[in-house]
Amino acid sequence: MALRTIRTDDDPCLYKVCRPVEKFDARLSDLIEDMFETMDAADGAGLAAPQIGILRRVVVVDAGEGRIELVNPTITLAEGCQGGYEGCLSFPGQSGYVERADHVIVEGYDRKGELHTYDTFDFFARAMQHELDHLDGVVYLTKKTDPPKDFADEPHEEENMG
Repeated sequence: MALRTIRTDDDPCLYKVCRPVEKFDARLSDLIEDMFETMDAADGAGLAAPQIGILRRVVVVDAGEGRIELVNPTITLAEGCQGGYEGCLSFPGQSGYVERADHVIVEGYDRKGELHTYDTFDFFARAMQHELDHLDGVVYLTKKTDPPKDFADEPHEEENMG
């Protein structure tokens, strides 16, 4: 497989809505393998296809729950609220406080076209939302806000997602 170049900053690919995947074939499987390899090499928790210049609805995530691939994913439930600092492989050296749902159910297909459902909480839910946002041309920097006073006073470490 191959390491892919991660698109950064003002690259137009990061701000475009991705098209659904229609073919579940060897080419898709190769793309997913390349995405995992690229994510691992960059020490990220996730990576979306537009981050490597591919405008298709594909993400990979490894947020402590094992390696997950999602093709044409959708969020079917989002509830609760959590806030935390996020980073992104496409915006190196930057971070920001973002509020997201604390509990998210995500459905998506694997490379073989089999449907999977993931019931996610906490960091896993945050990583899923971060990566799926990329598929709609949304980057976390557009969602960042000032943290609550009590949160801002505590030491923090941003999570480096895709």
